Amino acid sequence: MEISIWDLVIDLGLISILLLIGVVLRAKITVLQKLFLPASVIAGLLGLLFGPNGLGIMPFSNLISDYPTVLIAVVFGSIPIGAARVNWKKTFGRVRNMWIYSMLLTAIMWGGGVFFTFVLLNQVWDLPSGFGLMLGAGFLGGHGTAAAVGEIFANNGWEDGTMLGYTAATVGILSSVIVGLLIIKRSAKKKQTSFISDFDELPDELRTGLVKSGKRESSGEDTVSANTVDPLFFHFTILAAVVLASYWLQGWIGQFFDNVSIPLLSVAFIVGLLFQIGLRATHADEYVDKRVINRLSGSATDLIVIFGIASINLAIVADYAVPLIFLFIFGLFWAYGIFHFISPRVFHQNWFENGIFGWGWSTGTVAMGIALLRIVDPKLRSTTLNDYALGYIGMVPFEVLIITFGPILIVSGLDWLFFVILFSVAAVLLAVAQKSGWLVSGEQVKERRG
Repeated sequence: MEISIWDLVIDLGLISILLLIGVVLRAKITVLQKLFLPASVIAGLLGLLFGPNGLGIMPFSNLISDYPTVLIAVVFGSIPIGAARVNWKKTFGRVRNMWIYSMLLTAIMWGGGVFFTFVLLNQVWDLPSGFGLMLGAGFLGGHGTAAAVGEIFANNGWEDGTMLGYTAATVGILSSVIVGLLIIKRSAKKKQTSFISDFDELPDELRTGLVKSGKRESSGEDTVSANTVDPLFFHFTILAAVVLASYWLQGWIGQFFDNVSIPLLSVAFIVGLLFQIGLRATHADEYVDKRVINRLSGSATDLIVIFGIASINLAIVADYAVPLIFLFIFGLFWAYGIFHFISPRVFHQNWFENGIFGWGWSTGTVAMGIALLRIVDPKLRSTTLNDYALGYIGMVPFEVLIITFGPILIVSGLDWLFFVILFSVAAVLLAVAQKSGWLVSGEQVKERRG
């Protein structure tokens, strides 16, 4: 397959046009505002409609399904870069339960899809190894994680996994907000919310996506002089160096383990962590602005969503349509069970706000979780996002281990071992939390559910 520089330019140009259209549609169409659909999702759906897998009007290259594999490495590699020093002794008690919830949600969602497929779907259909992993990869992980997991399965002979993962991620995003809004409406009537707000009362910037003058915030500071290098490009070079080093390291590791495919995102997280340690050791970390790093990571996430949705091959999805529908229905009930039974048990304060954020994250993306949170807590008076940001640092290694070794276990025919390990981790964590008195009492849970 011959690739030219213009393939990249055309792909990015077309995606940029679609994204601009998505921004305009979100700003002008009330239905899209009420659904809180990000411009990236709108752009991706337009790309799917007009791209090579739809009407064939937009001349995307054959690379569009491969971009997310690289871009998700940018996202994971950026997590440690520029991270502030945290006094864990002071913050541990506050973020502990968010970490517990994140760990439980991760273990149960990833294990649930494999369990459901192993116990039920495989008894009806002859499905490939890894089919059940698409629920965790798509719903919880998103398009980038789906690309990473799909790459491993493709290296082991199942190339359809990436498309199914993208489909799961897309269905998850749409479901997260539609069902999430229904949950909020019902729970508000039962007085389970702490800071409920009517949609019409939300600030314009949350509904339309456009921030008016006077309400705009800075995306970062110039940490280097522009006469040396542009500050934005300086931060970009850091992430580019991390991804390139990760790519080389991944290839080097592959020379020693022929039958093991380690996702690029897993290597990128480790390289990013080592890079951050080096920055701190040399006191260079003061020249890295985490807000700028987050903006670059957010840009990569938007591109992942657009390319992921636009590259879905509907013919492949049609081949697995019926078992996919069953898997998605199970996934929504499974995620709701986590929200309904675990959230009020884990969180001592603002359980609904924390739980609805977890719902959005577990079915769509963190961005969708934030969107739902802003509906029920528009002034962010809860500590949900701060607690999540700190708790996520301690949860990422667990997630990386799942993404790295989960597909390997499943390809080896050890589906049962995968979900047994994850469910066991969840059970032990719950038992420790219960014995340590970190959970809410049963009587309080009953009162909260009404």
